[in-house]
Amino acid sequence: MEIEDFIVPIDIPVVELMKQIDRNAKGVVYVCDADRKLLGVITDGDVRRAIIRSGRLDMCAQSIMKADPVTVKEEERGQSLEIMKKYVLRSVPVISENGRLLELRFSDDTRFPVSENKIDAPVVIMAGGKGVRLKPYTNILPKPLIPIGDKTITEHIINRFVNAGCSHFDIIVNYKKHFIKAYFRDFDTEAVISFIDENEFLGTAGGLRLLPGKYHESFFMTNCDILIEENYSEIMKYHRKSNNLATIVCAVKNITLPYGIIKTRKDGSISAIQEKPDISSIVNTGFYVLEPEFLERIPEGKESQITDVFQSCIDEGMRIGIYPVSEEKWMDMGQMNELRKMTERLGDIE
Repeated sequence: MEIEDFIVPIDIPVVELMKQIDRNAKGVVYVCDADRKLLGVITDGDVRRAIIRSGRLDMCAQSIMKADPVTVKEEERGQSLEIMKKYVLRSVPVISENGRLLELRFSDDTRFPVSENKIDAPVVIMAGGKGVRLKPYTNILPKPLIPIGDKTITEHIINRFVNAGCSHFDIIVNYKKHFIKAYFRDFDTEAVISFIDENEFLGTAGGLRLLPGKYHESFFMTNCDILIEENYSEIMKYHRKSNNLATIVCAVKNITLPYGIIKTRKDGSISAIQEKPDISSIVNTGFYVLEPEFLERIPEGKESQITDVFQSCIDEGMRIGIYPVSEEKWMDMGQMNELRKMTERLGDIE
């Protein structure tokens, strides 16, 4: 990896900024001018907080960066570790006398890695759907048992939560539930896995209505066809600190529209033509942190969608928050082409 992987220009859009942070896998980039003079620093947390505060995706690095980062002078680079420990930093830039970026020092490269806190919170996996978009596979196998590499999608999900410290899982099942239960009867894990039978199809939220009284703390909920590559303890910490009734993990999604866009004036004449524009949006990934009280907001005994429940809570003034991640950290196998992409990505990761 080269130092260029950590340098971004001051006008880089937020979507590209998130991609650059993901690519270097260190959670930080440094903003420099054309002569590599250091202008500021941006962490993944800075980007996330900026999106949460503003809800905008048209920001650039200049509006997000911290313009006075902690630095080490060239002749003091041997003190980098002490500086990082003092200010609790993952990295520190080494600069010349005129402020030019010369080198980056990282805490994990010096055997002082940033530790990831564990969070032992309950996890609900929604695994009762028919998987219509994955037919004909789901005519034979229920979606939770679709293989991604040498494991089922549900195993990938459970393993990620176990690595984050979670040990109790409730899996809500319906379609071909006997296959799912039989498969996990011999699943080799120290986690406790329980099954909740949804006897009729109750939508993306209705099955949760079977859980009131089961939890007395914040819990995770995820659909069984997605994976989030993120620090789950940080998501939970943000949720609790924000006093949210629910937190929706959202992806910053960039889509190139395959058509030219025509803008017109009131008289019908064309004012502008934009060929294949990029459109950025904040989208729901199907991964949530919920409070036990949220369960009481779900209609009992009938089909309901979780987005409708969120909206009713919002309409009543309850706090529903977001935790944004880049689209590279969200994998969705809900459709055939996305299933293939997920299989390819996990083959590279694991």
